[in-house]
Parts: sequence; structure tokens; C-alpha cells
Amino acid sequence: MKSTSGAILGLMMLAGLLTAAPARAEDAPQSCDVPAYLLTTESELPKVADAVKGGHSLDILVIGSRSSTINSSDASAYPARLKAALREKLPSVAVNLSVEIQAKKSAEEAAAGFVKLMEAKKPILVIWQTGTVDAMRSIEPDDFRAAVEEGIAALQNAGADVVLMNLQYSPRTETIISAPPYLDNMRMAAQSHDVPLFDRFAIMRQWSDAGDFDLFSAYRGPELAKRVHDCLGQALAKFVIDAAHLGPAQQN
Repeated sequence: MKSTSGAILGLMMLAGLLTAAPARAEDAPQSCDVPAYLLTTESELPKVADAVKGGHSLDILVIGSRSSTINSSDASAYPARLKAALREKLPSVAVNLSVEIQAKKSAEEAAAGFVKLMEAKKPILVIWQTGTVDAMRSIEPDDFRAAVEEGIAALQNAGADVVLMNLQYSPRTETIISAPPYLDNMRMAAQSHDVPLFDRFAIMRQWSDAGDFDLFSAYRGPELAKRVHDCLGQALAKFVIDAAHLGPAQQN
């Protein structure tokens, strides 16, 4: 029980942000660069492509958890940074984005509400961030995969393209929560339904290993969180554009 509580606290600190203390100068990232292989996918986003090339609005729904937000600064959270980056890269397109927070819900619990959610929002693209709650609860990985696949099917049946986003990387909780079974099952679910998987876990681990961000230190502040979210938003925008095969004619 103590280990589980510690893991949950660690993930909440990483997601919710982080501490009120100011970030130190040495915490500044060297870059937002992501290796090309982490932003490459063979799956496509045809509805996004059709909307952009047809001159329609690009309506995006982010279904996430507390790690989709920054306390008192939603404009700095990755969904808002994604929206800003897409508007910059696709200046002729009306980009609309909304966020649906599914706090403390497992993949199965979140997916149960997708039909009604899609009827209300009617997005072209859904970015579904999941896996953290299931890992914290130690939900059976096969059951997790089944829930993810059911959720993807519900979103696709409602007419949307889907991007899956996996867990955050945190070196402070890596030895407490076993992430690999959930990462692997998300990858298999994505492959099964031919949807792109934005590997947030691997991207954040790459930044941590390269020294771009200190994700281990307990001394973190909102400025560090804003930088991480900004980099995630930029990477996700590139990922979406590339998966939709939007060329120079649609971009700046």
C-alpha cells in the first residue's frame, strides 16, 4: 500500500505540476528535439487530411487526465500548445480544440462514455491519452488492451481519426509502477486498429536521458512544466501533420 501511494503521489506531482517553487536555471532544456524515429508512424489520419485539404475546420478533442493540464495555466498545457502549433503550421485552417478530462478513470471507464461524448463533440480527430490509471491500479494488461481497443472502435465508428498517447515518463516512479506491459499493449492495440501512437513515454525518457529536462529532481517548478508541455505540443503537432501527409501546400 505504501509503495502504491508513493507511486500515485509521484505521478500526481509530475502531472499536476509539480511544485510552486521557481525552476532553476540549470533546469532549462537544451532543445525540444525528438529523434525522427519517435515521430514516425505508418498509420495515417485520412479524415484530418480531407478536412484540411477541403478547407474545412479541424476539430480536435483531447481525452486525457490531469497530465493534460497545468494548474492555473491551461494556456501552457500541451493541448493548447498543440493548437497554437497547428495554427502556426496550417495558417489557412480553422483549428478548434477542446479537452475532456477523465480524471482517475481507467481506459474501460473512460471508453464507456465515448459514444455520448462523440455525439456531443463531433471531432475530426481524437487524441486519447490513457494508461496511467490502469498502471497505477495494476489492471490486468490484457483487460487494458481490450478496453483500449473497444475505445478506439467507438471513436472510429463515430467518424473520427484517432491518435493514442501513452503514459508520461517519470524516473521517480519507474521502479514502483510497471509501465512496459501497458506500453506494449497500447502499441498492439494501435497496430490492430491502424491508428498512430504518440509515444510520450519514450519521448520524455529521451529528453531525460539527454539531459534536456531534469524529470527526477524533486525541485521543479511551473516553468519547467510549461517547457515540457510546450515541447510535447510541438512534437504532437508535427506528428499529426506527418500522419495526415500534409505537404507544403497546406503549411507555411
